[in-house]
Amino acid sequence: MYFYSAMKNEAKKLFRFLRTKPVPVNTNEILALERTKLANERTLLSYIRSSLYLLLGGLALLQLEDLSRIHWLGYIALLVCVVFLGVGIIRYIVLSRRLYKWNRILFVDTIEENIQKRKETEVTVENQEAKNE
Repeated sequence: MYFYSAMKNEAKKLFRFLRTKPVPVNTNEILALERTKLANERTLLSYIRSSLYLLLGGLALLQLEDLSRIHWLGYIALLVCVVFLGVGIIRYIVLSRRLYKWNRILFVDTIEENIQKRKETEVTVENQEAKNE
């Protein structure tokens, strides 16, 4: 029992230093946006990886002298490589712009909520001061 309460107190001390300001109301949405940004970056990297594999495969097919009948497959691989890279970059840019817009909307809502809460607390403090006088 003592060990559990000691661990709980240590955890409270740690969290006191980690959080410098109150957690926003829409924390789940903000974290979901961050996860989506990271997923977008991973997707771009996978498009680049696939494009590089197609590039290497196409170049290897073009270098083979014995199989000159399938050089067309190497050219198709090079073409698909460029298409993959283009599609990946375009998708990354489009989703990044959408996420930026959503990020601005969420943070503006958070800021407006904080301003509204401050105004409410100021009004209640002024009302209490007026009653005390």
